Amino acid sequence: MSTVKACLSVKPQRIIQVSSTDSVHKALELMKANRVRAILVIDADKLVGIVSQGDCAIRAFLAGLDAKTTPVSTIMTANPMTVKPGDPMELCMGVMATKGIRHLPVVAQDQVVGIVSIGDVVKQMMSDLGEHVSFLETYIKGHSA
Repeated sequence: MSTVKACLSVKPQRIIQVSSTDSVHKALELMKANRVRAILVIDADKLVGIVSQGDCAIRAFLAGLDAKTTPVSTIMTANPMTVKPGDPMELCMGVMATKGIRHLPVVAQDQVVGIVSIGDVVKQMMSDLGEHVSFLETYIKGHSA
């Protein structure tokens, strides 16, 4: 199984972030501009949370909060679960499935180095399955003569 580091190596090297004092509106604008569904909340180079479109919709808009004046800290998931670059993608899949989350920040030596989404996990699993099928086909062809 592949590692988180291998997954990150094929993704654009960008970390989209806001600070906890930025507005929900700013977070949504960044999500829209970067075509992502979640961004990291980082204060003083330290991961303090994660905020998703769902958080904005459910915790801000449905609650009647003003997105332009409400700070991200009000609606973010504080102290999110994280993974390390050396962790297997299977671990990400398990955490996402059991915890019902779609994004995992990747942290190495207390620094955020990326984020893994459920889409990344699915792509990696499909790639791994394809490689496994190819191996089995080669194995079967080699032994059927």
